[in-house]
Amino acid sequence: MENFFYPISEELTQLNYHPRSFYAHIYAHTGFFPDLSHIDVVLIGLTEARGAQHNQSMERGTFEIREKLYRLMKHDTRIKVADLGDLIPGDTLEETYARIAEVGQRCLEKQLLPVFFGGSHDLDIGQYRAYEGMNKMVSLLTVDAKVDMEEITGEPCAGHTQQIVLHEPNFLFSSAHIAYQRYLNDPDLLMAIEKLNFDLMRLGELRADISEVEPLLRQTDLVSFDLCAIQAADAPGVYDAQAFGLTATEACQLARFAGSSEKLSSFGLYGYQPYYDDAHNRTAQVAAVMLWYFIDGFYEREHNLSFDSVDYMKYTVSLDTKGGVLTFIKASVPTNGGWKFRRRS
Repeated sequence: MENFFYPISEELTQLNYHPRSFYAHIYAHTGFFPDLSHIDVVLIGLTEARGAQHNQSMERGTFEIREKLYRLMKHDTRIKVADLGDLIPGDTLEETYARIAEVGQRCLEKQLLPVFFGGSHDLDIGQYRAYEGMNKMVSLLTVDAKVDMEEITGEPCAGHTQQIVLHEPNFLFSSAHIAYQRYLNDPDLLMAIEKLNFDLMRLGELRADISEVEPLLRQTDLVSFDLCAIQAADAPGVYDAQAFGLTATEACQLARFAGSSEKLSSFGLYGYQPYYDDAHNRTAQVAAVMLWYFIDGFYEREHNLSFDSVDYMKYTVSLDTKGGVLTFIKASVPTNGGWKFRRRS
């Protein structure tokens, strides 16, 4: 996959980082492309912005996010993460979609979890198409203030979800859209989506009890997160930032929920534009912490944990029939509030 990527900027790699920093404990594409044979998660920067009309400085977004992410502290000793650099855009927007799909599919085939960040939100078309050769139906969850299903003849960013829904061959099993704001969306469109039996969750419903999102995330294969879903006070660095929206804290909670979902196999974080950000690049900071929490959640997945430790309580119930045993497992210190369930015959 090396030929698909630009190496990470030397301006970033030559900075002085703390020995416990995130950068000091990942495998970065600098002079050499990292060996992926022992990697769990790969970071893939996207700079493509031709799908958005207002795309000032979007190509620099990955640099600003990395600058914040690399300085964060690493707490989990198990992380096996590689930063592959920035994907080289294609000659056309459609070619970029195809490159994202090819890289994503290669990652999935190697049991790597790709995390795409940067670029315009329509790039989730490529993220979705990565599953086309996997011979299975997939579930998509989108986090966005707006439902982007306008006519395909318009701006790609405004209709990318429609392109996914109408894509042939069709391998979309289900779709969910959360954190949308009713006053920003056409009521006829929302009604049409409900008739398709897609899940919709308004911003107010989500904020009333954010844990209600967890069941949706647990049945999702890919998450597409537009930073415009976050309120402007926390994330001004997007075009058309809204006064209302998720808080940065809530966005990080969702990222961690997504990371901890056993089924989820790719994550996309889109829409950052440094041109609109404040002097401290606050939005880049939020995006970086979201990525940090996603990876932190990944290493809380069941297959990465030892339930024999003192961190978990076990409740074992003997069954009357055939000597079966049910075991319920709960964290001593709640993480995402979920119980684990096992049955032994």
